[in-house]
Amino acid sequence: MKQNTEVLSLLKEKQILEYKLNSLIYGAIEIRKVKENKYIYVHYREDGVRLTKYVGEYSDELHNLILNNNIITKDLKKQIRVIKKKLSSLNYLDVELIPKVELNIDFAKKHLADIIYKQAVLEGIATTYADTENILEGGKVNEMTPEDVMKIVNLKHAWEFILNKNVITSKTNISLLCEINKLIEEGFHYNAGKIRNIPVSIGGTSWKPPLPIEGIIKEEIDSIMNSNLSIIDKTIEILLYIMKRQIFIDGNKRTAVVYANHYLISKGKGVLVIPIEYIKDYKKLLIDYYEGKDNKKIREFLKSKCYKDI
Repeated sequence: MKQNTEVLSLLKEKQILEYKLNSLIYGAIEIRKVKENKYIYVHYREDGVRLTKYVGEYSDELHNLILNNNIITKDLKKQIRVIKKKLSSLNYLDVELIPKVELNIDFAKKHLADIIYKQAVLEGIATTYADTENILEGGKVNEMTPEDVMKIVNLKHAWEFILNKNVITSKTNISLLCEINKLIEEGFHYNAGKIRNIPVSIGGTSWKPPLPIEGIIKEEIDSIMNSNLSIIDKTIEILLYIMKRQIFIDGNKRTAVVYANHYLISKGKGVLVIPIEYIKDYKKLLIDYYEGKDNKKIREFLKSKCYKDI
């Protein structure tokens, strides 16, 4: 597990650095004159291909910004190379995605605001679709608590993490599960991403989950993943398992949805999210599932009402 955790940590760090790099305007500067006006273009290489990009009308401020960005870019690329070497030393291979998985990732990214909005409402976060979309785009909202805003931002980070090409090819195991919870609960709990060692209770039911033991959790997750169930049935099993076991102090349902979707998307089989109009029905079925009253109905419900293939 230690090596898996290190790989995931490096992949997350690499993703952050690449995001910073992609947000910069950088490259060899070319100034083109058209009559009395001057315009800035930059030349750079991407995947070995030489590209040219128009930046804007010339100004000293813009020119100096690009020069400064070029310095930052060199440092970011150096850090990324170091991470790649570390990943290589850990025998991590950068594999190509099959077209169906790439399509699934694109589908999830296209509908990310809707997916996160539904997850937020399921968690009782007072948000609208417009506010959720605004938060994801880095905008401000007026009538939401900072805690609710942070929960949505954390969901964004968790989804972006699993939709990264390098992460989607990783195994859906306990190391990934802990990393997702760490992102989900970042800023809320000092021990985010760590398996809980104190009792917890679940609202609406008298059922109390036992203390999780890491070795047993790992074995049970591996057992589900290695079973002969179909991909969607495995997805549902792992979703329900994490919710019921309450492996972490908080954020278990959000973690379970993101984690289960990592497995589903990695197979190119769509997404699974609880629609807003079915939240009330889902919560009742989930309580019944916790209490062992009916395990079949919630599985059928998740497959028929919450699963969307592509």
